[in-house]
Amino acid sequence: QVQVVESGGGLVQPGGSLKLSCSPSRSIFSIFAMGWYRQAPGKQRELVAGYVSGGKTTYADSVRGRCTLNRDNTKNLLYLLMDDLKPEDTAVYYCKTNDDWGQGTQVTVSS
Repeated sequence: QVQVVESGGGLVQPGGSLKLSCSPSRSIFSIFAMGWYRQAPGKQRELVAGYVSGGKTTYADSVRGRCTLNRDNTKNLLYLLMDDLKPEDTAVYYCKTNDDWGQGTQVTVSS
C-alpha cells in the first residue's frame, strides 16, 4: 500500500511563511497527479494547488500568488510553499498523490 506523509505544519503568525512537505512511498516519477488540499473546521475539503502530468499547475483563487508547488526529484519530495499566510489559511493540509491520501498536517495562522 502506498503511503503519503505530510510534514511542515505548525503555528505561524499572519504574514509568515511555511513550507509543507509531502513524502510518498511511491517513486515521484510514477505520480501522474498530485494535489495539496485543506480542510478547515466545519468546512469541506478543498483543493489548494495541484497538477496532472502533462497539464499546468492549478491554484485556488484564495491562494494564487501566495503559494507555489515545487518538487525535489532527488529526495522524492513534493512541496507546498506558502507566503503571506492569513488566519483563513488555518486548516489541516493533505497531500494526495494519484489516489493516495496522507494523514494531514495542521497549519494554524494566528497572532
